[in-house]
Amino acid sequence: MILDLITAILTSDFLGKPAWLWLVFMGIVGALLAFDLGILHKSDKAIGVSESLKLSAFYIAVAVLFGAWVWWSMGPTSGMQYFTGYALEKALSIDNVFVISIIFGYFAIPPKYQYRALLWGILAVLIMRGVMIAAGAALVQEYEWVLYIFGAFLVATGIKMLVMKEQEQDVSKNPVVTFLSKRMRITPELHGERFFVSQPDPATGKIVRFATPLFLALVMINIADLVFAVDSVPAIFAITTDTYIVYTANIMAILGLRALYFALAALVHRFEYLKYALAIVLVFIGAKIFWNQIVGKVDPAISLGVTLSIIAAGIVFSLWKTRGVQPSTHA
Repeated sequence: MILDLITAILTSDFLGKPAWLWLVFMGIVGALLAFDLGILHKSDKAIGVSESLKLSAFYIAVAVLFGAWVWWSMGPTSGMQYFTGYALEKALSIDNVFVISIIFGYFAIPPKYQYRALLWGILAVLIMRGVMIAAGAALVQEYEWVLYIFGAFLVATGIKMLVMKEQEQDVSKNPVVTFLSKRMRITPELHGERFFVSQPDPATGKIVRFATPLFLALVMINIADLVFAVDSVPAIFAITTDTYIVYTANIMAILGLRALYFALAALVHRFEYLKYALAIVLVFIGAKIFWNQIVGKVDPAISLGVTLSIIAAGIVFSLWKTRGVQPSTHA
């Protein structure tokens, strides 16, 4: 009886896929986070570029193996959609690295505490991206014309990226920082890896809870990810409406981004021209929605090839164009 109930639950439909598929993926993510946070980085330490690259290679290998399993179990079309979405999310995340580095600089977070904050931030990302993707999937299933809105939004965003100059980020003027600073007790200094501490209130002498700058940095990082998700989620829905592929490609890319952060943060100034390649990709993917609906579906292999080619060209051109350029400091 209990076995039948468990089988029924595991095989029940959840967002278009059997529940056990979702549980397996969440199990993989949970195991990766536990291994990373509980074993590899049990004690706080600064991560060098070499370790960052090695850890990123590990996460990329896991993402590729998972994609190979998707290809084998769900078919070549699903596999190509997964890899297209993964490549797109990975490339779009590079701008996020720049913002994260500014946030850490503003709150004066030492490198040895940054990685732990990034990993804990993934827990919030898992929930936020899940909610956004589930909402997007529900909208697309109920109102297919929403895809046209996604397509128009992506084309408009791509054109905006091509023609508008980037604004300098100023964390101190961010309304969220201002709001939290006025409504929370915040310590002026860090307390190691802790997000909250108990200490005497200067006014009353009573022991109360204070947030630390590390907590504010964590909040700002997750808000930045939410802002970037506004672009990335519609972009991957333009590739596929399979909720499972959309979510897994998103999360695999984000897991790898956290690992690659320390290498990218040192080299982010070398990717100055990548944004133009990403803009072209967004225009291409947005236009593809209209082409799919009016003319006929574009072969997923063509979509994957074009996306990878544009991103690769953008990376190579950026590295060539910025050779010898020294990084600027943001604090």
